[in-house]
Amino acid sequence: MADSSPCTPRPLALSPSRASDYQQCPLLYRFRAIDRLPEPKTVAQVKGTLVHAVLENMHNLPRQEREFSTAVEMIRPEWDKLRAADPELDELVPAEQTSAFLNEAWQLVRGYFEMENPQGFDAHECEMYVNTVLDNGVPVRGFIDRVDVAPTGQVRVVDYKTGKKPLPRYSQSAQFQMRFYALVYWRLFGTIPTQLRLMYLKVLDSMFLSPTREELEYFERELGQLWAKIEGDGKAGTFRPRTSKLCDWCSFQSLCPEFGGTPPAYPGWPGSVADQSESEQS
Repeated sequence: MADSSPCTPRPLALSPSRASDYQQCPLLYRFRAIDRLPEPKTVAQVKGTLVHAVLENMHNLPRQEREFSTAVEMIRPEWDKLRAADPELDELVPAEQTSAFLNEAWQLVRGYFEMENPQGFDAHECEMYVNTVLDNGVPVRGFIDRVDVAPTGQVRVVDYKTGKKPLPRYSQSAQFQMRFYALVYWRLFGTIPTQLRLMYLKVLDSMFLSPTREELEYFERELGQLWAKIEGDGKAGTFRPRTSKLCDWCSFQSLCPEFGGTPPAYPGWPGSVADQSESEQS
């Protein structure tokens, strides 16, 4: 069982997942970002973590070794590492289900190799951690699955998806994530990525975006407006719930007023990474 005690709040920064939380439900954002309440892992999340680790390690090999058979051989050792680091996974994926679970991971890795030949290029960086404060004061951070840089200097940002590809009318969240990382990469390194690619390994399909400067500048203003709303709620302590069909999958229903629950006492606005940077400079 996960520890039910909340963690101490820490200075905040905006990531695609936390932005999505606030847009879905401000109270959900508070529970995850400020209260940092524990949530049970899901099999889908853990499977995604496993596949991402295998693909990262595979790309770190010399080109001639980046073969499907080599990647497959990494699946079980990586799973054992995850289990050693988190004994709860033995309960989430019990022994009698392990074979089926690893086979699903195998299929996702196979999907990757059917979509791309990793021997034909070298990734510039995998699992790139980005962390900065935009010029408009929005603190941002996150991990980019993969960045490729062509000999011409053109940049491609790649994200692996191990779930279903959303219908076009539900693709806003995926597009938001990729524009977020394109903007952060641009502001950090001065180069606008030529292509953003989301690889849906389960269905062997991709979503491609080619951001423009004007598009990213507009998106940056949108992030500024979103962060202003979050800061306003944070300082006032007024993160209100917003109901939707997604409530059926929320693990915090017992704490939500919309479902008869009572949130824990608000721990207060912890400030942001941007505030911390200003304090260090003064």
